[in-house]
Amino acid sequence: MSQLSAERCFLSDGQNLVTEDVTVVEGDVATISCRVKNSDDSVIQLLNPNRQTIYFRDFRPLKDSRFQLVNFSNSELRVSLTNVSISDEGRYFCQLYTDPPQEIYTTITVLVPPRNLVIDIQKEIAVEGEEIELNCTAMASRPATTIRWFKGNKELTGKSEVEQWSDMYTVTSQLLLKVGREDDGVPVICLVDHPAVKDLQTQRYLEVMYKPQVRVSQNYPVQGLTREGEPLELTCAAFGKPQPTDMRWLRVDDEMPQHVVVSGSNLLISNLNKTDNGTYRCEASNAVGKSHADYMLFVYDSRAGEEGSIRSVDHAVVGGVVAVVVFAMLCLLIILGRYFARHKGTYFTHEAKGADDAADADTAIINAEGGQNNSEEKKEYFI
Repeated sequence: MSQLSAERCFLSDGQNLVTEDVTVVEGDVATISCRVKNSDDSVIQLLNPNRQTIYFRDFRPLKDSRFQLVNFSNSELRVSLTNVSISDEGRYFCQLYTDPPQEIYTTITVLVPPRNLVIDIQKEIAVEGEEIELNCTAMASRPATTIRWFKGNKELTGKSEVEQWSDMYTVTSQLLLKVGREDDGVPVICLVDHPAVKDLQTQRYLEVMYKPQVRVSQNYPVQGLTREGEPLELTCAAFGKPQPTDMRWLRVDDEMPQHVVVSGSNLLISNLNKTDNGTYRCEASNAVGKSHADYMLFVYDSRAGEEGSIRSVDHAVVGGVVAVVVFAMLCLLIILGRYFARHKGTYFTHEAKGADDAADADTAIINAEGGQNNSEEKKEYFI
């Protein structure tokens, strides 16, 4: 893990002494840097928290070989400290021999990741509907860790307690979880949030027992009605944990007909009749409990489906005939209408022909009579 730093500086008489705080993970390398801006070749030295000189210029009076010189110049003294431990934590002093002398300190903070991460589960095997307790413990960390819980991808909320031993912290988080059959085989994850470590987690897989889930399916007839004289075949499927060991068929509120054949999970009636009407139940059980599924049988007449088909065909034929008759009547009405229209025009054409051209009333009467005679002599026929 790379160290973190925060710059600190000291200004006096044109001199500028700069250093940074250092945060480092236990066992890693810490680098301390004492820098001078606007240097005048004054001596730089580094002191430990006990104010013992670690380096004076490029000379190391302290016998601790974990301190090594990284860089020395008139403007910088940089020293590394390997295999950092908690005992190395504290203030380190940069001094600049000027008049007056200048001094600034840098703080080394040591982080300790959790040494162990463990999940304890109250019951290794749970039954659906039960509430189980899980505890996750992160031991000997610095600072104290934050523990998060997940069930699959869903985050859950636990309750944490912190214990301090000297400079170390142990955190225990408790999770209460009510389990169902859908939780069987799902991982419960304990994840640690800590500045000294990333992606530290552990997990346990839930094992949940549950009573059977039962389903009845109709194999024959595949579709359509259950009619007299035809066979019926039902299959019962049951799933549970542990797998169901006992499965049986029964007829609800009545005895099972003698001609019914039961073979394992299958029920067969080779020749249906109306006395077979009723509810047939498949029951399955395991160590957790018992469940069932029902099938309601109603036997129809042997021609129930066919009569419906014939009836539908008859309705279609009648509808077609009615449509043809209506069309014929419409055509007939159109023809008659055209005939009467043309006959009415002929009547007005020959009535009192010539009367409109007469000079007086007497002439009009004579002409009208003449026209009448002409109409009798010349007749037109319209077909």
